[in-house]
Amino acid sequence: MTFKLLILLHLLGSATWIGGHVVVVGVIVPAAKRARSVARIVEFERSFGPIGLAALLVQVGSGIGLAHHWIPDVRAALIAPTLVVYLLAAKLALLTTIIALAAHAHHRILPGLTAERIPSFAAHAWLTTLLSVGLLVVGATIRLGGWT
Repeated sequence: MTFKLLILLHLLGSATWIGGHVVVVGVIVPAAKRARSVARIVEFERSFGPIGLAALLVQVGSGIGLAHHWIPDVRAALIAPTLVVYLLAAKLALLTTIIALAAHAHHRILPGLTAERIPSFAAHAWLTTLLSVGLLVVGATIRLGGWT
């Protein structure tokens, strides 16, 4: 039961996080570019930011529980790594990059965002979205036991 609950929480967090970023890159940024105004971006980030952060925290928390399920003995896994160990390492690398990008956006990009810098914000948002989808694909690979 706990494993299934962790999977459910992990998927809900992922759906919320990725869904919010798809809305940003597919709806909010194009509208901001057309209007040459950052108001929609700032408004969306202000309203969705706490939800996105909560989704990310749910993913991290459930991910720790899932990692323990897949690798109950870390020392043994490091001595004789399996595909799951490598995939979890890839997830950790992607997650670290995504968190760094999110922190950069929150502390550096959004506070000084202007209409002229919307393309830079868009590139940042696209990169975060693509890395997040990559994180989902790697996670699915773990759950499915690989793609072969």
